[in-house]
Amino acid sequence: MKTRWMVVGASALLLGAAAPWGVGYYTQQQWQGVEAGVNNAQNVFRLETRNYDRGYMNATVNGSIVFTAPESGEQNSFEFQARVSHGVTGSLMDFTSAEDMGGRASQFFPDEKPRLTLQTNLWGTATVEMTVPETDVIDEATGETLSTARAYGRADISSAGSEMEIQVTWPGMTLSGPNVQFTLTDFEMENSLEHLTGDLWLGDARMTLAGFQIDSVDQPSVTFDGLSITSETNVSDDGERLNGLSSIQLDKVAAGGTEYGPHEVQILFESLDVTNLEQLSSAISEMQQAAMTSAADPDPQALMQQQMEAFQRVNQALVGLATEGFRFGLPKIDLSTPEGPVQGELMISHPELDAKDKGQNLLVMQGLEGSLDISMPVELMDQNPSLAMQVAPLIKQGMVIQEGDRLRMVGTLGDMALTINDNVLPLPPMF
Repeated sequence: MKTRWMVVGASALLLGAAAPWGVGYYTQQQWQGVEAGVNNAQNVFRLETRNYDRGYMNATVNGSIVFTAPESGEQNSFEFQARVSHGVTGSLMDFTSAEDMGGRASQFFPDEKPRLTLQTNLWGTATVEMTVPETDVIDEATGETLSTARAYGRADISSAGSEMEIQVTWPGMTLSGPNVQFTLTDFEMENSLEHLTGDLWLGDARMTLAGFQIDSVDQPSVTFDGLSITSETNVSDDGERLNGLSSIQLDKVAAGGTEYGPHEVQILFESLDVTNLEQLSSAISEMQQAAMTSAADPDPQALMQQQMEAFQRVNQALVGLATEGFRFGLPKIDLSTPEGPVQGELMISHPELDAKDKGQNLLVMQGLEGSLDISMPVELMDQNPSLAMQVAPLIKQGMVIQEGDRLRMVGTLGDMALTINDNVLPLPPMF
């Protein structure tokens, strides 16, 4: 009996001793997968690992992140290094800059540097944490000051990277100059994501900002209180259709001694075909890639051909979305002004076509349907000359009518025509 337990104990010790090596090997494989996934998912920055020196209990990683400006194709790189600690069930990667943080960078973080860590586990989960310390910087030449609170971000990744929970907390910042001061208070973000296909993700998101204030020497203060943005997406028809609803809300705006609010705008999309939506996203990425490489590529004819092919794919994907049927728009517009509310809705939809009609682009335009109903107080136009200059011609043409103390625009879309307050505007074919 004693011998058996000694064998078990020795086996456990051997397994425990070997575990860090196995964890280190698994962590290196994970890192290579992360690098490939990041580089294949987008074109703005590229992760390049030059050296991964793996030992028994730890490892060191050196590399760079190369940023490519979408407009010009100009590249800038940032050197990084990471120390990896291997445990029994996971590893901890602690990232630091491989470059000397001298000059202006040391002014922002003289005592404590920003910290980024990645903790991985054998069962396929990972946790990314980033802490940016508070700053208090004064520019003696300009008199500008920047004060920021400590910011914290965390991402819990599971299911081999297909699910993520993201949290960001930032108490705020103050940027002051000789004539103006900006103050941001209590920023928070929560995001739950689940990978659908390609670049498409599902989930719920919420972003809140307690306040934003602008104080100017020669202008009244302007304050925005209680900004929140929420978003929910889901799929139907066995994952073939994408649906979503987003809401932008603002509790109050204060300016010149006047307060008004709340405000809300909702954005809705229903029954978007996932296959065509993924093709649209891929084609747009190709167009961006072509734009980024245009400055360095010596063959403008080849680039033009690439852009034309990508544009054609965008056009085909848009047609495909329409022929498969969809509904999109702003189901709620509710903006408060000192003169009264601006309210309305704007929706557009298209029915799903029969299989025999899906290749006929003209039927896409014929099938478009929509509705428009926007109203605002007459006094709002009277108090804003620039707005009056834009609305007055519409009133003269009968596009906008007055109903009591409000101006209203009501319209419908159908049969290749837009009808606004009994005025019919024929629409030309788009394809």
